[in-house]
Amino acid sequence: MIKTKPDQYQDIRDAVRSLCAEFPDSYHREIDAKRGYPEAFVDALTQAGWLAAMIPAEYGGSGLGLAEASVIMEEINRSGGNAGACHGQMYNMGTLLRHGSEEQKALYLPKIATGEWRLQSMGGNVQVHLRVTYL
Repeated sequence: MIKTKPDQYQDIRDAVRSLCAEFPDSYHREIDAKRGYPEAFVDALTQAGWLAAMIPAEYGGSGLGLAEASVIMEEINRSGGNAGACHGQMYNMGTLLRHGSEEQKALYLPKIATGEWRLQSMGGNVQVHLRVTYL
């Protein structure tokens, strides 16, 4: 008999899977057919905090590590979503965290964590999508 250890990331898996269930295969097929971007899906992941997983807590993120981030991306794919549409939002922060000044981190990271700014990498070109809310 093979004994296995409990999955230490099961809570993350369950929570991401639950959120992804709100976006059935038909949602993703429709987006693909239109050659569109899954805006509502990425917004939901952002609002739930999953795409800010690797941003330190002092900047509004969860401060999780690469293993947890990988589990999040894995579960998005397992659930029928496409992690390629949002992985840049999570992984591109590494450069800023390692090489950015404190002022840059304080400016960019909280806005990325909340989804006010969306940071994606497409074909090697970094794109910043700004969301401006007018009062």
